[in-house]
Order: sequence, then C-alpha cells, then structure tokens
Amino acid sequence: MIPTFSVVALYLPKYRTLLTLLFLLSLCTCVRAQDHSVARQWNEETLEAISNDFARPVVHARNLYHTSAAMYDAWALVNKKGSTALVGTVQAGYDLPINYWLIEESVDPVTASNEAVSYAAYRMLHQRYSTSPNAETTIPRFNALMLELGYDTTYVATDYLNGRPADLGNYIAEQIIAFGMQDGSNEAGNYANRTYPDPVNRPLVFTNVFSIFSVVDPNHWQTLQFPGTIVDQSGQVLGNALLPFLGAEWGRVTPFSLTAEHRTDPTPENPIRGNSPVFYDPGPPPLYTSGESESFDMYRWGFELVLKWSSHLDPSDGVMWDISPGARGNFQGDYPTDFEDYDEFYRVHEGGTFGANGHPVNPSTGQPYAPNVVPRGDYTRVLAEFWADGPASETPPGHWFSILNKVMDHPEFEYTFRGTELLDTLEYDVKAYITLGGAMHDAAIAAWSIKGKYDYARPITGIRWMAKNGQASEPTDPNYQLFGLRYDTGYIERLDNPAVLQNSSTLALTKVKAWIGSNSIDDPRIDVAGVGWINPALWMPYQRPNFVTPNFAGYISGHSTFSSAAATVLEEITGSAYFPGGMGEFVAPKDSFLVFERGPSVDVVLQWATYRDASDQTSLSRIWGGIHPPADDVPGRIIGISVGEDAFNLAEEIFSEELTAVYNEQVTTPVKAYPNPARRGQEITLELPADPQGRELRIYDVNGRVVGALRATSRTVYVPTADLAAGMYFVKSADGALGSVFQVW
Repeated sequence: MIPTFSVVALYLPKYRTLLTLLFLLSLCTCVRAQDHSVARQWNEETLEAISNDFARPVVHARNLYHTSAAMYDAWALVNKKGSTALVGTVQAGYDLPINYWLIEESVDPVTASNEAVSYAAYRMLHQRYSTSPNAETTIPRFNALMLELGYDTTYVATDYLNGRPADLGNYIAEQIIAFGMQDGSNEAGNYANRTYPDPVNRPLVFTNVFSIFSVVDPNHWQTLQFPGTIVDQSGQVLGNALLPFLGAEWGRVTPFSLTAEHRTDPTPENPIRGNSPVFYDPGPPPLYTSGESESFDMYRWGFELVLKWSSHLDPSDGVMWDISPGARGNFQGDYPTDFEDYDEFYRVHEGGTFGANGHPVNPSTGQPYAPNVVPRGDYTRVLAEFWADGPASETPPGHWFSILNKVMDHPEFEYTFRGTELLDTLEYDVKAYITLGGAMHDAAIAAWSIKGKYDYARPITGIRWMAKNGQASEPTDPNYQLFGLRYDTGYIERLDNPAVLQNSSTLALTKVKAWIGSNSIDDPRIDVAGVGWINPALWMPYQRPNFVTPNFAGYISGHSTFSSAAATVLEEITGSAYFPGGMGEFVAPKDSFLVFERGPSVDVVLQWATYRDASDQTSLSRIWGGIHPPADDVPGRIIGISVGEDAFNLAEEIFSEELTAVYNEQVTTPVKAYPNPARRGQEITLELPADPQGRELRIYDVNGRVVGALRATSRTVYVPTADLAAGMYFVKSADGALGSVFQVW
C-alpha cells in the first residue's frame, strides 16, 4: 500500500517518492533471483545519495560519470580487458598516470574485481557526498555497504603495484578525484560560476503581479524571489536567498566524448555570453525583437502553446485518452529543424505530437497492445510529476540509470552487449554504466553550454511579460498591444468580466484557460486546483509553490537532451529499441502519487514500448509542466541523439582497444638502461631495440606520476637525472610497446 503523504512530509528524505519501487516492466513485479553485482550495488547507492543531495543535475551527471569510470577502470585493470576510460589517459592536457603493465595478474579475478571496484566507488562517493545536506545518512550507507561486502573502510593505501586490489581501487579514485579538482567544474568552489555575467533581469517576485514590469529583456532568464522558504527540486530546503544560474559555465568542463568538431569557442569577433565553449550550438531560439515580427511570432507561439496545454491539467473535463503503446509513441519521421515547422509537429490544441500514433503490435508477444484509457487531465499531471524528477529523486540523469537498472531486472533481459555478446553481470554493468554515465555527462555539458550562451527566458517570464502587454489580435478591442497575447477561442480570450477569473484580477488584460494554480490548494491531500479562466499575468507552472521553475535558463531543455541521449544509449547497449517484453510501465496510484494536489483521480499506468517513446514523453511532460516551450524541446532531442551516439562509439573503442592486455609486462619489449643505478646528475643511456620512429618516452615515479618525457628520434636516448630525486623510475613509450626501469641514488 502506498501511503498518502502531505506536501511537507514529502520534502523529507525518509518519505522519498517511491519511483524506483513503482517502476515496473511488462506487468512483472519480480526481479532477478541472482544477487546484483557490486557495480549495481554501488550505482544504487549513488542514486540514493543524489536523492538526498541538492538538485544539481549537471553535478550529478558528472558524479555518475566519474564513479562509473572509476568502477569500469578498476574492472578493466584487474581483468586486463579493454583500455581505460580515465586512469591511464590524458584528459584535456591532464595526465592520470598508472603503470598498468606492472599490475600483477590476479589468481582470482572475480574476487579482485569486486574489491577494486568497491574501493574505487566508495572513495569516489565518500569524497563527492561528504558535504551533502544529508551526509549524516548518506556516508553511513556507504560504510554499511563496504562492511556488508567485507571490506575495511579505513584502508586507504594506494600502492597498487603490491598486487592488492584495494590499493588499485583507492589509487584510481585518488587520480579521478584529483582530475576533478581541475576539470573546469569548479568543484573546489562548490561548482559556483566564476566569471558569468550578472542576470540581465531583476528577480521575479512571482506572487507580485507588478514584478513583471522590472523585466528589461524578455528574451533572458530571471531568477525568482520567493516570499518564504525555497525548496529545490530534490526537496532540499534552501532558505530564502536568490538562487544563481546553476551551471552557466558548464561548457568548460572536460567531457567524455564531445570533440572540437562540435565545439564553438568564444573569440573577440564572436563573443559568447559567459566566455565558455558551446557544444552542438543550435543557433538562437525565437526572440523578441521590436523590429522583427517573424521571430517574435515564434516566441509568442511557443509560450502561448504552454498556456494552452496548461488547460489540459483538469481530470474532470471529460476528455479521455488511450495512453497505451498501441495509441501513443512510435514517432515516424524527422524532428523539425526550423521553428516555422513546429506547428506541423505539435498538436497545439489537443496536446502531444503528430506522427506518434502508436505501435501496431507488441513485438515480444505478437499481439496488439491492450487499450489503456484514462482522463487526459490525470495523464498530463502524472507525466509532469513523474518526469520532473522531484521531490527527492535522482534528477534526470539518475532517473535514466534507475530505468536501466529496472530493465536489467526484467526476467526476459539478457546480459548480451549490443544484443550479441553474452557477458557476466559485473562486466555488463560496468560497461553499461560508463556508457550511460559518459552520455549523461556530455548531455549536461552540451545542454548547459547552450543555456549559458543564450540565457533564455522560462515560460513564467515570457507568458507574464506578454500578458501585461495586453492582446495583439484586435486593434479595436481594449488593451491592444503589438507584443501581447493573441486570441484563440476557448484558450485565450477578451476579458469582459473580471469576475470570471479564478485568480486575482489585478492587471488582468485578457483571460486564459489554464491551471488555476497552487493558491487554490489548501490541503494537497484533498484539494485539486483544476482548470479555469485566470489572469495570465499571474499564470503559474504546474509545479510546487516553493519551487516554481528551475534556477537556470530554459533553452535548451536538459530533460529532452538527457532523455534522448539515454534512449540512444539504451538502444545500443541492449541491442533493441524496445523495453524487455515489449513494454515498460510505471504505476501512479489513485489519489496518492501527486505531490501538490490530490490525484490522480484513477490509477494511471504510464506505458512505453520503446526507450524513444519514453524519451519523447519526457519532453512533452515539460511543456505540460510549464517549464519549457517547444523551442527548448526539439533541439534537445536532436542533440541528445548525437551525444548518445558519440558516447556509445567512444565506449566501444575503449572496450575493444585491449590496451591493458597488450601492454602488460609480458609483452612489453625491454629497453637497456645504463649506468643503472646512476648517481643523481649522471646521464642515463637508453638503448632501444629498433628504430623508435619518433616515439614519446615517458618517465614515471613509483607513485605513477609523469616526471619527464623525451622524444626518441634514434635508437639511443639520453635521460638527464639532475632534477630527479633518489628512487626508482619507470620508462615506457606512449604506446606501451617499450619499457624499462632505472634507479637514481
């Protein structure tokens, strides 16, 4: 039985929304009988930690990537399979060294893998969440899992050359943590922006209808001024301070697979707001420009669509929809690339999109999907809440990890990578996690680099700004203004009698049919706001009154980008576009799922045939939720596909390169070094066995740090030692084919 929680109670971590527990696949509530791998267990702990941290999707996407990379690298180095994702590579000029060819082969690689993976994950998570607002519960959970697995949480040695897997895991985490301190995220500064400009617009006091007059430029984002306590999308209490633009400089963060081919750098001739690189720049969104009506028409069209879809949030309006995969999803065609074509993609009045009319049969059963008819107002409200990833959820990137985990729990799921290569559970998990983690990290970098450049307004700003201007349809009607709202019978109309308004009539120049807002809800356990004629100058998104809208710009949608990238990755790693069994499900129980009003009025079972269906549904949910106009949505879907493909292709290269197997000590060609040992200051001669063809030789100390590099242009190379401290040193070529050891005393 799902308990009914009050809004206040739902903000508390112990009353987390039970998204993971309720996520079902193909009507089956069972999970696999076998134990989960240690990678899966640590991933679940990561998701739990995210749920109890601040709502910072870019930060958590990075944490998921770095933790997944640590676990994969630990597994790869123990098993000497594939190359590594981070350790042993150079990332944006930063070296994460490791003498992988000197790591001893394990006599029990299964046990060693579990130990190395666990220590790597534990150290990463302990460091990343030690300052979390709920660290007093999160850190003990990490400790408890270590103890349950039989590992010593106090063991911190990093001498991985002694052959102990724990040292290797600790060393990997140490290197990635150090890398993270200079990867452009400003982790040391709590991820704050460093040089990003102050907001163009003053904060919007959303309870004050006159506050919209302070907008200087309606194209730009504005933060919100709350009359009381702010609670972020993860349910964390933030007080009443103004929230800055989260992640405005995230384009500076070192990515997983994004390349210079898709990066635009700021130049004096082409400056970028915030002076950060931008990846997959889609160009500007529709803008208000006083002398260019065509662009503003698209600006207005998009925000008006958000208003019109707000009228779909009434479960009592009598509109019933079949939401089964047989009736929805399976979009056929290409996403529009011109804003002018959006009206042929979105169903402006009915809601949803054209060309997504469902699947004829379930490919797993060969039978048509059964109808699933519910009130449209329940469906849209559940979508807005489920995909909003709040309160107290894993944020969008973590949500897709949760979906992946439930996919792998399905009885029909097989651990065949790409649907062809059968792997053991640990190998599959670490490979799936690094692929999805890399994609989520790159999706965050791409989306937020675009957000930072364009600093685009959210619907609450665009709609209220046009509403205070008046109406733009009839010059002879009252309150005509070129940049106002346009009439659309049944949705946006002339205001003749302010008494019909369900909210305040102050500054009301038109009336719109929309969700009435949280002010009409006294007790969310029993009240439903419903839809009615309202004053659009006080329009509210379908969100909690102490959250309202995210504290970062709208264009492009992070949800669309994350979800599209994730769907692409899941299609690739599973080898199928479909959920196992041909259908994924989520059950939203009657009268107990919604957070800030009662509902849904019936049990609502969200269903998807394919991962792309789920991703597309995510995108639409943000329009119904009042968070994004269409202009934010489609570019995110398109970019997400490219990001997912890039991440998967790089992951496949990493898995297939076999660097750790090729470059181990047994197959490295030795290089003669003399004198050896040598006195400090004495030159050491290296005699190479063949023409080095310009190979780079790197010199490492016993801690794996690069202390020197030489270009070998002949078979004889001289190594100066004046700057080397007494100790043992290792020489290896960049390709791992040549190696030597010498001592300085």
